[in-house]
Amino acid sequence: MIVQKSIKEKLQGQLDPSYCQVLNESHMHSVPANSETHFKVIVVSESFAGKSRVARHQLINGILAGEIAGPVHALSIQAHTDDEWQKRAGAVLDSPDCMGANKSH
Repeated sequence: MIVQKSIKEKLQGQLDPSYCQVLNESHMHSVPANSETHFKVIVVSESFAGKSRVARHQLINGILAGEIAGPVHALSIQAHTDDEWQKRAGAVLDSPDCMGANKSH
């Protein structure tokens, strides 16, 4: 939970989100138990106002550059303004199943 906690603290500290959820999805992939390598972040912040989806992802990737360069192998990002989040009624997109070579389908 060290990486997950670090991700959440950095996002909260730099984006002042009204909602921030960091999900460790490593268990859905071909990695050892208790890994912290695959994450989904859902961040709602007015810091995203006027920014394209690409710019929002670049902002988050910049904040989490250390984690991405180190232990994080995959990062799924859902970044919204408060208004967008309300229009979505808080709906979060599901992550796809892992297509890794060691997973049975």
